[in-house]
Amino acid sequence: MHCVIVGASHAAAQLVASLRQLGWTGPITLIGEEALLPFQRPPLSKAFLSGELAEDKLLIRPASAYEKLDVTLRLACKVISIDRDHKQLKLSDGELLNYDKLVLCTGARPRLLPLSGAHLPEVHYLRSAEDSKCIQKQFKKNMRVVVIGGGYIGLETAASLNKLGADVTVLEAGDRILQRVTASDVSDFYCNKHQREGVKVLSKVQLESIKGEHKVEAVLCADGRVLPADMVIIGIGVIPNTELAEAAGLSIDNGIVVDEQGRSSDMDIFSAGDCCSYPHPKLNSQVRLESVPSANDTARIIASTLCNKPLPNIEHPWFWSDQYDVKLQIAGFNMGYSDYVVRGNPEEENFSVWYFKAKRLIAADCINRPKDFMAAKQLLKLGYSATVEDLANDELELKELIELAKLSVK
Repeated sequence: MHCVIVGASHAAAQLVASLRQLGWTGPITLIGEEALLPFQRPPLSKAFLSGELAEDKLLIRPASAYEKLDVTLRLACKVISIDRDHKQLKLSDGELLNYDKLVLCTGARPRLLPLSGAHLPEVHYLRSAEDSKCIQKQFKKNMRVVVIGGGYIGLETAASLNKLGADVTVLEAGDRILQRVTASDVSDFYCNKHQREGVKVLSKVQLESIKGEHKVEAVLCADGRVLPADMVIIGIGVIPNTELAEAAGLSIDNGIVVDEQGRSSDMDIFSAGDCCSYPHPKLNSQVRLESVPSANDTARIIASTLCNKPLPNIEHPWFWSDQYDVKLQIAGFNMGYSDYVVRGNPEEENFSVWYFKAKRLIAADCINRPKDFMAAKQLLKLGYSATVEDLANDELELKELIELAKLSVK
């Protein structure tokens, strides 16, 4: 049988490898809109943007790996439509391509900001390698850069450009940066860190327009403040690419809805990565997660389903962010947390924040604390909920809690 994968993403790269590893012998075709082989997106706002990582190092696998896996690559090619009745794809070059099993790994795209002046050539979003290269091409030292959006992408971009010598200002519409994803202690830490590094961070900012006739000159705020700018970078979240699936009549709800086997509302069409909403076995809810580990997990689920193998063990979600010399590692998913506790000292740039929901441990943010991160992953895996009081005691070794957790599951 012919498996066609749409979207040259992290999920797609994992899927082709897992399919072959689990015994899929039929043809595999991988279709991607970008000319580049499947590549890592996280470095686009970090090491690649700052010039520390070459383009060939972005690739998840070299071209030779796809040859070895016997995968037909169709890059710089777009799927126009899906004909489910005839199990056929219409491609941008007019070709009709048949499939037996179809996997949609179409990812997500930046959420656009409907703002006057957003069309100017120095206004950028950051999602593709071309986006990052365009920013690099226009960048000049001492350039005034305004970053709109105080989420991870915006802050990582601000840190990278600041290191290159830009005069950076971050604008956040909410009460604090990272408001949707972290506790206030983490927000305060990153706000202070960026300001110490020379980045200006402004919260509760509503925007009026981006000023400039032929090029960016300033960002105008609703309260009348004018922020001079030579470049604007917008990072206000992403939207899953579901249009192809929706036009084909598949079920959509904050992503392409799939079951525990990765299957959509069509039994021969599957979906993985940022574009899909799936029932996470550890979260007991239907979620759409924007992360590399989630992309790999959903791809491995589909490969197991297609090859009639037992479904893989899926651990709790995890994420990371690199800004300056600070490494944030996140274990679990803190959505809906009701309480949290801090271990360590934020002023020493070495601490962790542990989140609870109904007195049960659900996640931890670990700043320059890799041992805490590994401990959090273990505690979540074991299903042991340490108390707020336990974790508030920084002198209590986490390994003691892990031993207790192991005893509790015997």
